Amino acid sequence: MKNFIKSFFLNDRFYYGIGVITMLFIVGFFIPVFFGFSKVLLFSWLLITVIDVILLFSVKNGVTTVRTVPERLSNGDENRISLNIISNYRIVTKNSILEELPFQLQNRNFRLFQQLSPQEEVELVYKVIPFKRGDYDFGNTNIYVSSMLQLATRKYISSETKVVKCYPSFLKINELNIKAISNNLHAQGNKKIRRIGNSMEFEQIKEYVNGDDIRTLNWKATAKRNQLMVNQYVEEKSQPIYSVIDKGRQMQLHFENLTLLDYAINATLAVSNTILRKQDKAGMFSFSKKIDNIIVAEQRNSQMSLISDALYNIKTDFEESDYSLLYAGIKRKIPSRSLLILYTNFETLDSLKRQLPYLRAIAKNHLLLVVFFENTELNKIADKKAITVENVYDKIIAEKFMYEKKQIANELKKYGIQSVLTKPQNLTGDTINKYLELKLRGLF
Repeated sequence: MKNFIKSFFLNDRFYYGIGVITMLFIVGFFIPVFFGFSKVLLFSWLLITVIDVILLFSVKNGVTTVRTVPERLSNGDENRISLNIISNYRIVTKNSILEELPFQLQNRNFRLFQQLSPQEEVELVYKVIPFKRGDYDFGNTNIYVSSMLQLATRKYISSETKVVKCYPSFLKINELNIKAISNNLHAQGNKKIRRIGNSMEFEQIKEYVNGDDIRTLNWKATAKRNQLMVNQYVEEKSQPIYSVIDKGRQMQLHFENLTLLDYAINATLAVSNTILRKQDKAGMFSFSKKIDNIIVAEQRNSQMSLISDALYNIKTDFEESDYSLLYAGIKRKIPSRSLLILYTNFETLDSLKRQLPYLRAIAKNHLLLVVFFENTELNKIADKKAITVENVYDKIIAEKFMYEKKQIANELKKYGIQSVLTKPQNLTGDTINKYLELKLRGLF
């Protein structure tokens, strides 16, 4: 009886009917003929409701559900969740499915609606987009079942609660790798890179095919064979490359629901995978007031798993990042020349100049690539048509800050430090492009 009370609900349609009958009773007080009609109508309405309740509760397990959730979620990407629903009723039912989604998704009234025929089985699919790393607790699946009369509802609870970890974006890794190999990363809105795979170490002479660099044409061999021949070079491999993530407070700016720190983390995972695919050694660490999450640059089967686990745990300490500590840590822990991809952000030229001595010191022994971000909100203000005087002031200030970002890139270039100024959404593709370009040029 207790379970019946908890799972039994009367619908709005029942109360609407009772309301109409009540109005007829009131009219019957003045016109007696309506009073007798109202009593018959009330009895019939209650009888139909009882029949509806019997139809719903005559089957012990009228509806069963199985939720399928990925083993881990990909941060910032669409993740597929499926519900397999089986109706054991012999009548057509209308079902409202209420999912208890993790609180991080901020969706407190997520409902799906599905009509089921007798003994029918269906699969419902929906997608969730998480924007924070961490544990996501999926609660119960609540199904509210009504017959076609829709006077009463029976509630079913599926207690398949599950905690799923949300890792840095891994769903797009294979897509980015395919585009990197085919030189098609510009499809993501990035510039097209030149063909990779050349270095100064000669391997062989081969026939020219579409896509080969015409600068490698061997004219003597071409004349001898009477067809185009090119020199092929061995790609340099096993170069140590470290992704360095600044987790200071300047990386907490939000763009399209993700922080700059999360953009950097997602990019690090994808770039590391590309590095390993290119037979180089991938490593990483993060820093602010101390150096954490150190993964030594290696080329092994478990490297991506180690990097993914390290990235999962990175959190900001909301402190001002200590670049002197970064310089000392690199000097102590990375003795051989390496490519260091530093994900950070400088909003003004003054903020760069405070850290520039340390960046220059790092660049003496390593190839340093500084990756920092455009402020896309300023871009919107600068592109917006100015109507009022206040709009003009806002537009001028926005353009000033945008110009200062370009000055930062020029200042880094002046001291031989490589840089990438990118929109947060294009970070991964632009960074992979730059890595491939530096590898092509043989700078590390």
